[in-house]
Amino acid sequence: MTNTRLQNLDFTGHTALIMGASRGIGLATAKTLASYGAKVVLAARSLTTLKIEVKNMVANGQSAFVQYCDVSDYDSVAGAVEFTMETTGRLDILVNNAGIIEPLNYLVDSDPKLWGRAADINYKGVYYGMRAALPVMLKQPVILKQGRGVIVNISSGAANSALVGWSHYCSTKAAAKKLTEVAHKEMIENNIRVVGLSPGTVATELMEKIRDAKINPVSYLDWQAHIPPEWAAEGVAFLCGPEGGEFAGTDFSLKTPEGRKRVGLPCGNAPDV
Repeated sequence: MTNTRLQNLDFTGHTALIMGASRGIGLATAKTLASYGAKVVLAARSLTTLKIEVKNMVANGQSAFVQYCDVSDYDSVAGAVEFTMETTGRLDILVNNAGIIEPLNYLVDSDPKLWGRAADINYKGVYYGMRAALPVMLKQPVILKQGRGVIVNISSGAANSALVGWSHYCSTKAAAKKLTEVAHKEMIENNIRVVGLSPGTVATELMEKIRDAKINPVSYLDWQAHIPPEWAAEGVAFLCGPEGGEFAGTDFSLKTPEGRKRVGLPCGNAPDV
């Protein structure tokens, strides 16, 4: 599905910064937004493979750039925003996608340093992204039909669940969801859209780690039940488009037939996790 125009969207003249863009949902999102005409900055800690992906995108006529970013470090996040502005002159879309699933363990057995690292990336990383991007978006001229800018925070059904072995993931996703809601209230009058995307289970490397852990029911889901990352990417694109404004401040879900239909995806039921 990547690079196929599933929706009638046009982001020509707009710039998107995607965090955690080296693989999975992040990489698929960068390719999808680029296919709709956006300039894209792919930010991640792992750059070796990412540079090859960006080189291929540029060879296909897309405007794509790569930047190192550790979302657990505010200065690094601010640097990625600065690079985006210096390289493209705008920042219209921020996708806070970076996240980790480790440590998959019972709370009583968890490693405090690894648990804290998950909080730094999954929760504080979302705050850092918004904190660095919002002042830039507030100052720039409006060219988007949907306002000064859009921030999409990749969420999860875990934000509303209590899953064994996922104390770090459930709690950080719940905290990030609340950040989305607060930012929406603060920014809606400034014509900036903040919205969450809950894609359901996605066939990525993160899901492979969940499967191998065998720690709760999510590990035992049939692999065919997981959606491809390109579907999640189309969900991001939808939320950045004109129709996405309806869902500002919420967690838009791809787990329901109704949500998938709005995006133009196959409408079967997804696992309720």
